[in-house]
Amino acid sequence: MEDPKKLEEGFGNQKKLNSGEEIDITSHQGNKLDNRNDSNQDLVSHENEQKTLDQPLQIEEEEQPPIKQKSKRVATLDTFRGLAIVLMILVDDAGGAYARIDHSPWNGCTLADFVMPFFLFIVGVAIALALKRVPKVSAAIRKVTPRTLKLLFWGIILQGGYSHAPYDLAYGVDMKLIRWCGILRIALVYLIVALIEILTTKLRPTTLTPGHFSIFTAYKWQWLGGFVAFFVYMTTLYGLYVPDWNFLVHYEDRSDRYTVKCGMRGHLGPACNAVGYVDRQVWGINHLYKFPVWARSKACTLSYPATGPLRDNAPSWCRAPFEPEGLLSSISAIMSGTIGIHYGHVLIHFKGHGERLKQWVSMGFGLLILAFILHFTDAIPLNKQLYSFSYVCFTAGAAGIVFSGFYILIDVLGLRMPFLWLEWIGMNAMLIFVLGAQGIFAGFINGWYFKNEDNNLVNWIQHHVFFDVWKSERVGTLLYVIFAEITFWAILAGIFHRLCIYWKL
Repeated sequence: MEDPKKLEEGFGNQKKLNSGEEIDITSHQGNKLDNRNDSNQDLVSHENEQKTLDQPLQIEEEEQPPIKQKSKRVATLDTFRGLAIVLMILVDDAGGAYARIDHSPWNGCTLADFVMPFFLFIVGVAIALALKRVPKVSAAIRKVTPRTLKLLFWGIILQGGYSHAPYDLAYGVDMKLIRWCGILRIALVYLIVALIEILTTKLRPTTLTPGHFSIFTAYKWQWLGGFVAFFVYMTTLYGLYVPDWNFLVHYEDRSDRYTVKCGMRGHLGPACNAVGYVDRQVWGINHLYKFPVWARSKACTLSYPATGPLRDNAPSWCRAPFEPEGLLSSISAIMSGTIGIHYGHVLIHFKGHGERLKQWVSMGFGLLILAFILHFTDAIPLNKQLYSFSYVCFTAGAAGIVFSGFYILIDVLGLRMPFLWLEWIGMNAMLIFVLGAQGIFAGFINGWYFKNEDNNLVNWIQHHVFFDVWKSERVGTLLYVIFAEITFWAILAGIFHRLCIYWKL
């Protein structure tokens, strides 16, 4: 029996057939499949393989002793995850200087708005591969639950306000003001999608009936979970009554109270949407994000789309907190994970490159077309803050197309080497997120200063090597710094990867 930990990690060990030939349904390490057989032969072969793979483990263990095989990771999956990390670093560093790539103030979609849904998409793909066979349901649940709690823990520590790295060496947070949501969206999507996959393990198909849509009907329970999330989100978004609400803004010498007039349903603007109302009721307004991106909108500042002083006649909601990763919008995000796990199911069940790409690309373009229709007809605008349905379709469709592109380059054409740095980053995504994106590594370096806290290595590099680049408007200089940072993390991830291989971790 395979180690549940390896299954949960996304490793695809396969058992030996009687002929001694290994069937690896998740191997993407440059191995090319033979697509020269006609479709009927492929279908028969696929059915025979599925029957062999689905035989009881006990019988197979009696027939031959278990052979420990070296596990293989999916290169395309790690490469795509690495791309999401690189995008996050890019928009975090350059978004302040070039607001056009920073998060959209409200409706619309920018480069930064692809980061979160790309993560959720690849979470779904990874779940499908990690849980393609569940030896024991209870053991799988015991693996998923701690991981969810781990994600929530890092979200609270890194984004809740406890860590003030890299510039402030003090730590701690006022519990009356802590931000609870952090990485709530990723944790919730991972938990829900993984539990549906685990609890329906006995309902999974052994073979697929012929037809383009057989993969959808075979995993109808996963799609039912996505539909339930869609139904809950849409009925709450358009049906929940949002009353007037107020909030306090604290200044150095005073505190001002503002009131936002609402009293309506189905509003999709910043002031009176149900997404914000649910978070204010569940978490409390003091525990929401204090610097929402809507402050860069035209209604709030003359500096649009960049950050700037508020207009004298700016609406009161421009000063209000808003949680971009709140509860109701995270329920909508379950659909992103559902689409991702579908791509993983296609990867498992279809053997030929052509069949996989036909499924992936057709669905990707279908989602993009639906998103364009919803957005440009003003039915449901693209909106990351609300995590609208059109936004789900647009970003998931884009993720599917990009994932297919990586698959063609890496697995079909065998061009793995040029993307190896992305693969290293993707294999150590959590490490780079904690140390890099949240400034923990830079905060550690800043902790070693000479005479005063400002006289440290990071500040010296910024002022003397990069010419105070963070305040510079020179495109070339800023991109040079970002390139250097990404190169540093790629090298560190590569070294860490080699050490893990050496130590057999």
